[in-house]
Amino acid sequence: MSQQFSNPVVRWIDHRLPVFTFMNHELTEYPTPRNLSYWWNFGSLAGITLVIMIVSGITLAMHYTAHVDYAFDSVERIMRDVNYGWLIRYIHMNGASFFFIVVYIHIFRGLYYGSYKAPREILWMLGVVIMLLMMATAFMGYVLPWGQMSFWGATVITNLFSAIPLVGESVVTWLWGGFSVDNATLNRFYALHYLLPFVIVGVVVLHLVALHRFGSNNPVGIDIKKGSKDTLPFHPYYTIKDAFGLGVFLIIFCAFVFFAPNFLGHPDNYIPADPLVTPAHIVPEWYFLPFYAILRAVPDKLGGVLLMFGAIAVLFVLPWLDRSPVRSGQFRPLFKIFFWLLVIDVIALTYLGAKPAEGVYVTLTRVFTIWYFLHFLAILPLLSIFETTKPLPRSITEPVTGGAGAGFATAAASRSNVPMEKDQ
Repeated sequence: MSQQFSNPVVRWIDHRLPVFTFMNHELTEYPTPRNLSYWWNFGSLAGITLVIMIVSGITLAMHYTAHVDYAFDSVERIMRDVNYGWLIRYIHMNGASFFFIVVYIHIFRGLYYGSYKAPREILWMLGVVIMLLMMATAFMGYVLPWGQMSFWGATVITNLFSAIPLVGESVVTWLWGGFSVDNATLNRFYALHYLLPFVIVGVVVLHLVALHRFGSNNPVGIDIKKGSKDTLPFHPYYTIKDAFGLGVFLIIFCAFVFFAPNFLGHPDNYIPADPLVTPAHIVPEWYFLPFYAILRAVPDKLGGVLLMFGAIAVLFVLPWLDRSPVRSGQFRPLFKIFFWLLVIDVIALTYLGAKPAEGVYVTLTRVFTIWYFLHFLAILPLLSIFETTKPLPRSITEPVTGGAGAGFATAAASRSNVPMEKDQ
């Protein structure tokens, strides 16, 4: 049913196509838990960063030449001759890193507050799909400047598929479009790099639909009580909060763009690609380093590839590995300890992924890789059985309004309320 708007043109359009009613409900009136912290800003920041990447990417595509003889020079021309080309490229280049920073924080927030638990399993899995699409898009984009790291990174990563039994070599030849990383490879990577962001937009829409089905999770991890004061309208309360978070984000982002644009990149990529000169140390971009470290933890190529993809695949089944009825890490003392150990573990793998695969680095990489998989496959299932959780509040409102003292139920009582109520 269409809502009545004061503007007659809007009212006329909305009566025939209720897009304004939809937007008003989903973006203005949408009931949101009243206790969301700034950790919930990163979802909207990810969406804004995606828009920045698409707009800057389309602009760069107007001046880029996808040919091995001209790609490097076309990037240099963008930097030197196109009006504000340097700015657009630095925004796009650093935007990729900041996109991953925002998404990684968003994922770890979901891990800590149990946002993957029922009934939000599909919401979580769609988020993991978005991360996979981001990785594919970023990898193909890194190849486009056709510098040394672009060429050799593409060679090393695509060669991993040769480890697949029986069909591996054929798959690599198909990816290359020939028998080496060459012009056909660059062209298809360019086409896919342009296409995949719009696929990401489509999955993001599904992600938002799944989010609005049951509403946002919240720091205490309990459901909204119908008829209570647990919610606030999204606008103006959270639009203002998101605007403040966006301001802080843009200050940091602009500091990198204008004062340290190459800090997160690799200097070898400013050298034109040369198939006859192998760089001393081939490393991917920093946001791939944890998975690159896991890949190198196993001496067998196939085993390394399986482990690397397994590190992401385990996230898909996470809702069924962690069976604790309590969502939020605030009320799970042991889970909180192991969560921070996981954070340290991933940071360590990021550091080790940039180091040579030799000596103590190999040993440490194997230790941290084992711990990563132990966390998901052993520790979380065991915590679901043996952990004693803290008492949960009876509603979101009581802790927010100061009624926490009388409003806390016992842990046993909270576990008896496991069936999830739908958002109002």
